[in-house]
Amino acid sequence: MPRAPKPPRERAARALCTSRGLPENTKFEGRPMWESLLPEVDVVLKAALSPEEWERVKAEGPTI
Repeated sequence: MPRAPKPPRERAARALCTSRGLPENTKFEGRPMWESLLPEVDVVLKAALSPEEWERVKAEGPTI
């Protein structure tokens, strides 16, 4: 059975890790490194999406 796709916020945070040469799943403050980049991802997505789209995307993804 194929895995469900990762939520957009997680994919974006993982992409930021990769672009910065950081390991996505290394633990940082007890959580995967990519989760530490969610605040930056949120700033960009909130600016790029309509309020309705942002709420939908936020609801799909992890919370920190």
